[in-house]
Amino acid sequence: MTIFQQLQQRRNAQGKTLQYLATLTGMSVPQVSNVLGGKVDARLGTIEALANAMEASVVVIPKHLLPEVERLLSGKAIGPDDVPSSVDRFLASTP
Repeated sequence: MTIFQQLQQRRNAQGKTLQYLATLTGMSVPQVSNVLGGKVDARLGTIEALANAMEASVVVIPKHLLPEVERLLSGKAIGPDDVPSSVDRFLASTP
């Protein structure tokens, strides 16, 4: 998933409008739309401003650690795929 897709997903999850993000970041609505749509070559500062407006951070992760980070963010335990996530274990222990 690209950074733009992640930002768009975050915006949708929070229900924030393009106008709201434009107001918070000092950008125009079309600029916010173009950046989130990946239609322009945005500066890192622009991407960080949008992330900050959505209470998120931009993080650089070494490629060799990306699978573990993705697994952690998905709620699964780090290790073999057949190990249940902490959520699965919790739900299994609940009567």
